[in-house]
Amino acid sequence: MTSPMLSTCPVCSSRMEVRSLHCQACNTTMNGRFSPCRFCGLSQEQRQFVEVFLASRGNIKEVERILGISYPTVRNRLDAVIETMGYRVERQEDDRRRSILDALNKGEVSSEEAVKMLRSK
Repeated sequence: MTSPMLSTCPVCSSRMEVRSLHCQACNTTMNGRFSPCRFCGLSQEQRQFVEVFLASRGNIKEVERILGISYPTVRNRLDAVIETMGYRVERQEDDRRRSILDALNKGEVSSEEAVKMLRSK
């Protein structure tokens, strides 16, 4: 039985490096410096989230239901996975929405105006 590959050092939390690969079928061993895949850097919780997300075919409502979490939590976890894998997350739309909701909260716009602004792209 094999264990999942560690991606971070349990002592200092630095990124681990693969130095050896072994084939059980033919007993071949290769030594060197190998880069782990992008998925290997995900935490156990992130890997479980990705499994649910993929099994749900990316349906955020279904992910919400299965994991019992809110839409913003699903988005935040998805963004964290994307960033952990080394990709940049664009948050312009989230910033725009947040500024509209802040303006509504401060009374700078009416609820009708905020709805119109949120619906327009």
